[in-house]
Amino acid sequence: MAVDEKQWGDSRTAAEIRQQPGAWRRVARTVAHARSGVDRLLGEALADPRTRIVLTGAGTSAFVGEVVAPDLTRHLGRQVEAIATTDIVAGPRSVVAGDRPVLLVSFARSGNSPESAAAAGLVDRLAPAAHHLVITCDASGELARRWSGAANAVVLALPPELNDRGFAMTSSFTGMVLAALLCLGLEVDVEAAACAAEAVLDTAGSRAAAVAAAEPARLVYLGSGALKGLALEAALKCLELTAGTVVAVSDSPLGFRHGPKAVLDEATTAVVFHSADPYTRGYDEDITRELVRSLGPDRVLAVGGAGEAPGGARSWPLPGTAGWPDAVRALVAVIPAQAIALACSVARGLAPDNPFPGGEVNRVVRGVVIHAFARPSEV
Repeated sequence: MAVDEKQWGDSRTAAEIRQQPGAWRRVARTVAHARSGVDRLLGEALADPRTRIVLTGAGTSAFVGEVVAPDLTRHLGRQVEAIATTDIVAGPRSVVAGDRPVLLVSFARSGNSPESAAAAGLVDRLAPAAHHLVITCDASGELARRWSGAANAVVLALPPELNDRGFAMTSSFTGMVLAALLCLGLEVDVEAAACAAEAVLDTAGSRAAAVAAAEPARLVYLGSGALKGLALEAALKCLELTAGTVVAVSDSPLGFRHGPKAVLDEATTAVVFHSADPYTRGYDEDITRELVRSLGPDRVLAVGGAGEAPGGARSWPLPGTAGWPDAVRALVAVIPAQAIALACSVARGLAPDNPFPGGEVNRVVRGVVIHAFARPSEV
């Protein structure tokens, strides 16, 4: 792989971005090995057509659910909802309603965030019937330990190298996205995805360095459907790796005009994730042209567009991904966002593996107190 090592640097974060194609191949083998247990759990959980399918996690792990939910809804023919653990813990009745059973799919890098175990425990306690699929990168984490061996649960522990050691989640994010798609039956050509990612990685260092060289004070990420979830993750990656020195926001192309567009100024760079769906892509192309008129072509980047970027915007192609479901394309499309966040971090003289040396923000969240929850009948 002809990756420009000078552009990437030698941080753990850089290595974890680079390892993703090989890691996906190992994730596919892990899911295949667990197939019978996963299918048994899903068969039991989904036998009742009233069962709510809820995808949960916190931070980047929550955005895994945001990315995969739209395509899984279409694939399964039933509603799949992404609700963060932070929302479940703060308001359990948002996920447990009436007498409907719940299939809770929990995503976690370590599973040691206080909300991870608390959210699953609340759903198990409050739902009339609950099944748990835990997808984690740490087999020894609290979430995995809690549900291993439970009759109503399956724990899928991904290969240990996906338990990212850098501050920000990168390969753990894409590993869990892929695992969720495979577990819930969406067809993914993993080898093709890995090859596409390798092609993107070949030039990612220099392309991302060019974005960072413009010294953006603000980064806007836009996408629709699964790619809106990706925009959320992209903005968070930038905030994390630049220690908040680059303000990053996300929205959908249509939603952005309804107020959030006020963030644009002369120091803003905008990134639009273009959908593979021709209908949806029309809206992506419209906002790309509008952003070019506002910011100029050098400050607008179209990721994964079809052909020449609208309005003369800069283009970051995703070769070989045309026609894929957007949740699958997101595996490849996130690499530009990860690379841009890393490049902006390095350009500001930060240490991407530890952008908060004072501990203001932590790799595993601290300071959360889980309060006791009592149902009205228990008060």
